[in-house]
Amino acid sequence: WPARPAVAGQPLMKERGIMRDSPPSGPMPLLAVRGLESGYARLAVLHGIDLEVNAGEIVALLGSNGAGKSTFASTLSGIVPATAGSIRFAGEELVGASPARMVQAGLVQVPEGRRIFPNLDVAENLALGAFRRGRERRDENLARVYQLFPRLEQRARQRAGTLSGGEQQMLAIGRAMMAEPVLLVLDEPSLGLSPLLVDQMFGLIGELNRAGVAILLVEQNVGASLQLAGRAYVMENGRILFSGTSAQLLDSDELRRAYLGL
Repeated sequence: WPARPAVAGQPLMKERGIMRDSPPSGPMPLLAVRGLESGYARLAVLHGIDLEVNAGEIVALLGSNGAGKSTFASTLSGIVPATAGSIRFAGEELVGASPARMVQAGLVQVPEGRRIFPNLDVAENLALGAFRRGRERRDENLARVYQLFPRLEQRARQRAGTLSGGEQQMLAIGRAMMAEPVLLVLDEPSLGLSPLLVDQMFGLIGELNRAGVAILLVEQNVGASLQLAGRAYVMENGRILFSGTSAQLLDSDELRRAYLGL
């Protein structure tokens, strides 16, 4: 996975050191979401979401269960149709694009709950990750995945449904890496893992980022996310309430108590 230089965003509107509503400005971001709205049938879930991710950085999207985080991730990936707004990725407008087109562009999601193919073995699951993107370098990328997750190589011919929860999460991330993501969207990667495995998983996410992959980390685990991410957004009821650097969010006592549970 080729390294990509980080591009720093510049904060705009401030309130007690925390940004409200407005995303950073500056050099063109890798991902720029503007006024995004979506939902299910007649139920509106997202209300005018603005969010940016720059090349080479880790950005966290935080919020409690039901805040709309997974709906945002699914809308970003083309699984849930947007009803309004814009999704610009690497300078290209992709709102309304299919999930396959999103993957072809390099925007790859690891869904909540892993969504592996339980009746296929580990190697077969990984091979499917290169179906839309990365097929020409499948063997090379498979070697990189096995280097990152040696346990997957040890279990290459084992049925995925028999893996432990931590191993299944490794497999879900490895499958996504087979598509050579430019931006990796991780939806609740710590869900259902023990504290020890959570620490290991976040360490691996840091390794992926150092290898040049930008990451949008959609998480309820606030403490671990803010230690890893450079910037973060806080979502509640389908709206972004605050954004800023991780240090700024942690420095606000009111924000920590009211929205971060710290």
